[in-house]
Amino acid sequence: MNVLAVGCHPDDLEIGCGGTLAKLSAEGHKVTMVHVANGNKGHKVIPTEELRLMRKQEAIAAGKLIGAEVISLDVPDLSVKSDSDELVQKLVQVIRRVKPDYMITHPPEDYMKDHMEVSRAVFDASFAATVPYYDEASGLAEHHKVAPIYYMDTLAGVGFLPTEYVDISDYIELKIQMNDCHQSQIKWLYEHDGIDFLDFVRTVSKFRGLQCGKPYAEGFTQCQAWPRLTTVRLLP
Repeated sequence: MNVLAVGCHPDDLEIGCGGTLAKLSAEGHKVTMVHVANGNKGHKVIPTEELRLMRKQEAIAAGKLIGAEVISLDVPDLSVKSDSDELVQKLVQVIRRVKPDYMITHPPEDYMKDHMEVSRAVFDASFAATVPYYDEASGLAEHHKVAPIYYMDTLAGVGFLPTEYVDISDYIELKIQMNDCHQSQIKWLYEHDGIDFLDFVRTVSKFRGLQCGKPYAEGFTQCQAWPRLTTVRLLP
């Protein structure tokens, strides 16, 4: 299968569904990781343009660990708008090129606006990608279906009740390695906020594992909107 994961910032997918993406790749599926925002405002010291380039390379390194393609849509932090025709068009072009069997993104409600805007933009683009006369100038053929969408966990799991779980017990260390690629964030959070973020990620994965009887897991809910529903399990 082709799986398209769309996160807001360069480390969001690694945090929310990195273990699942690693498992999918190990099982032979093609994984594409997209981050919409470039992360240029995610530090109190490093200048925005320097950080933008740094975080792009961190994301590429994390994706390389699982053999995933990594794409940046390069929107500045705090400037993500789901009603932007340009953003939806960029997402449509990615969807049409990747032809995903399903997609993973942020839930509609999360701790910051950029995440919620990405969720809405993915929802809109997943439908627009199937409309033949939308963005004809790109020369990309429409996707043959409105791809099912799975929402990954919120940060720290706040306000999120999974309806499906993925056992990532065999991939937890790889998930931690993927997150560890994002040193601009790991060091900043530890030095300035006293947060051991790798332990944070491991703890949330263990908590979700406790809920489903596994050592480590990631939780998801499926977008409940026609025609995105399916009778088969798509998550690994």
